[in-house]
Amino acid sequence: MDEVFKALADASRRRLLDSLNERNGQSLRELCAGLDMTRQSVSKHLALLEAANLVTTRWRGREKLHHLNAEPINAIAERWISRYDHERVHALADLKKALEQTPMDTNAFVYTTYIRTTPEQLWQGLTNPEFTRRYWGLSFDTDWRPGSPMVWEGQGPAGADPAQVVLESDPYRRLSYTWHTFTPEWAEAVGVGDDVLAKIADESRSKVTFEIERLGEMVKLTVVHDGFEPGSTVLEMIGGGWPHLLSSLKTLLETGHALPDD
Repeated sequence: MDEVFKALADASRRRLLDSLNERNGQSLRELCAGLDMTRQSVSKHLALLEAANLVTTRWRGREKLHHLNAEPINAIAERWISRYDHERVHALADLKKALEQTPMDTNAFVYTTYIRTTPEQLWQGLTNPEFTRRYWGLSFDTDWRPGSPMVWEGQGPAGADPAQVVLESDPYRRLSYTWHTFTPEWAEAVGVGDDVLAKIADESRSKVTFEIERLGEMVKLTVVHDGFEPGSTVLEMIGGGWPHLLSSLKTLLETGHALPDD
């Protein structure tokens, strides 16, 4: 955690995080234009933020986009927050909330975490029903081949839909599939009201992509959930759910025990 606190100690780096919190997925050019800093200074600050995992990047064509990443603050809050005094707890909780709030003018949720495991074990954690039930509370009935249908089981009646399909499946490297259909049965099972269900059922279907990269004894997992329209209610909902879900997956793979449900 030393890198995180060092990165947050600098006011210029906090300004960069504020800029990404206001509008996520910015290029270096866009960040320089919005802040009174030279390109070289912004690049150096971004490198430190990326090293601390407070910023994660992905490529869109030839353009490198920068996304604010909540994982380090989420880890502090969930694993060590009880060690701090009352005022520091409030400060960390406020920062955690700010980092997890996905800005409404971006169409993607991006989250990067590092797990002490292997690509093979992580792949099992994402696809094997015995794993997914433990930290997610559901399983997927599919053969994990591109184009194959996926049936989501565990949140109400099994949700079969021709539009729920595997998009990409490169074992131990990359997995992508379309998000599930929002049905009245699902809404009842998870406690979503009729008004919210009407909103999200009318939105375009999103997709989620898991990018897996081995880094020595660690594995870098980047989750990109995109395909949202501006002002998406679904984006707001998944922005709060993914951090806890991925923390539980990380804990399960590293300790053998998933995090307890809230």
